[in-house]
Amino acid sequence: MGPQDEQSSSGPARDVGELGPGRSTVLNPAERAVDDLLRRAHRCAAHDLPDLLNQHAEALGCHDALTYLTDLQQRVLVPFLPPHLAHQEHHTALGVDSTIAGRAFQLLQIQTQDLGDEPGHEGRTRVWLPLLDGTERLGVLGVTVEDAEALEAEDGLLRVRLQRLASLAGELVMAKTQYGDTIVRMRRTARMGLAAEIQWSLLPPITYADENVSVVGGLEPAYEVAGDSLDYAVDADLARFAVFDGMGHGLASAQLTSLTVAAYRNARRAGMSLVDTAAHVDSAVAEIFEGEAFATGLLGELDTVTGHFAWLSAGHLEPLVLREGRAVRILEVAPVLPFGLGADFAPTDTAAAVGYEQLQPGDLLLLYTDGVTEARSPEGDFFGLDRLVDMVVRNLAAGLPAPETMRRVVRALLEHQSGDLSDDATIVLVQWHGNPKGLLST
Repeated sequence: MGPQDEQSSSGPARDVGELGPGRSTVLNPAERAVDDLLRRAHRCAAHDLPDLLNQHAEALGCHDALTYLTDLQQRVLVPFLPPHLAHQEHHTALGVDSTIAGRAFQLLQIQTQDLGDEPGHEGRTRVWLPLLDGTERLGVLGVTVEDAEALEAEDGLLRVRLQRLASLAGELVMAKTQYGDTIVRMRRTARMGLAAEIQWSLLPPITYADENVSVVGGLEPAYEVAGDSLDYAVDADLARFAVFDGMGHGLASAQLTSLTVAAYRNARRAGMSLVDTAAHVDSAVAEIFEGEAFATGLLGELDTVTGHFAWLSAGHLEPLVLREGRAVRILEVAPVLPFGLGADFAPTDTAAAVGYEQLQPGDLLLLYTDGVTEARSPEGDFFGLDRLVDMVVRNLAAGLPAPETMRRVVRALLEHQSGDLSDDATIVLVQWHGNPKGLLST
């Protein structure tokens, strides 16, 4: 290719899609808009995303595109405004439990809203699309179309294009979050304590799902949490997860738990067994805190092909198996000492410390810390294990997605204690869906 060819290919060729040797097709305006969005996104800062997404929506024939991101506690949807509109008061947060946008977020379904005689929007329709990163709910994307019928015209072409836009928007929001504080700040509705800052920096995405397994977590109080944490990793044939509860409160507890999580990840990524992982965590905590502090924990490994579950408890509460709408088993095993107290992890002494359970497709594992079951109402009533199980089962039975079930359980927990938890509270739900592809465990 000569210089002239190189120059010409940098211009008009952007409107041509390659189909193979000797074949090409001219892109239509919507495809060119996607092309342009992807090209510009590479050098787009987080604070430029609102304008970029709005321009793309206009290229699709829509108006007033605006992304709303959920706050940390998933109570409200906060408008993600460009800097030049950040102080406009007519863009307000939307309640997750009280708005149509919130319904799209809860149910992961597109919702439409007739704007009626609203000035400037007479006869138009507002469309709300859930915004996801994988299966983690980030918020919603709102756009205005001329009327609801426009969504279904031409075999629903506009609906498909908007779903693509929402998918791209979710990926871009997550990708750009790491390069600045714009998105992090806007998702906070209160000042975060230093201990909580440490904990949130450790957390993986709190929702994950594939064909074999789902993981969803909940952690409160969001802005003051210190000693509780959760972690997981899903790899070929194996999902590994853990819940930790560090003693004490405040910054010292956060330091303890951050070391515990780091040691757990270090061992897990080195391919250690459950027993060796527990020994590694215990050794790290004991070395730094010299027996003055400890953390309880539950370590689990689920073979996502066979449904075989193994777990080890370091002084932690037992997990439960939920099946067909009820708790069928408390998984008991002889616990070892909490991490940091110098437990003896010699193989002959710890063989009985690992429990084994065969799950059935659809089974759920429920892990939690004592801050959940021991949360007290102003009248002194414990939240309790029965209430926890009942809320999980009822919401899932109502057809709610697991992330929405978790949100409602956490909200009920906060309401039970009048919004003021006296201890950190963490919940993890792991569901094995079975082996739909008939894979063999490696």
